[in-house]
Amino acid sequence: AIHFLLPFFIAGITLVHLTFLHESGSNNPLGLVSDCDKIPFHPYFSFKDILGFILMLTPLMALALFSPNLLGDPENFTPANPLVTPPHIKPEWYFLFAYAILRSIPNKLGGVLALAASVLILFLVPFLHKSKQRTMTFRPLSQLLFWTLVANLLVLTWVGSQPVEHPFI
Repeated sequence: AIHFLLPFFIAGITLVHLTFLHESGSNNPLGLVSDCDKIPFHPYFSFKDILGFILMLTPLMALALFSPNLLGDPENFTPANPLVTPPHIKPEWYFLFAYAILRSIPNKLGGVLALAASVLILFLVPFLHKSKQRTMTFRPLSQLLFWTLVANLLVLTWVGSQPVEHPFI
């Protein structure tokens, strides 16, 4: 509930803050005259903002209340099978390599452990580099290993984006 209510609370506190800031100005510890810096907060601006808010909210509320399925996805109405992941659900593109590793292992625990290891190894690679020479220009073995890693990640990303069909089972 806090994830839902917190943005509304922050928006309300912001509106109260702006209202008090426009009405009374900011605090003035030096005692200088700051009336010239105040922005007049005439009710005209309030009515204009409220009218704009109503004009934007009315079509949105009409759409949401009178035809809520108009912007929906028809895939949401297919019956769910808890044993199979729906084909339209895919992770983000930057996790497709890990998704391919997860799908390749039939054991659920093994797949999850392999997925976690594939992501954690990417965090460990910078700590393994202890050489004084930072460039790979004169290190052909490091170049070969780097481009092998890049090719491996690209192939796994492509495999992870493919649907699960006969060749991929």
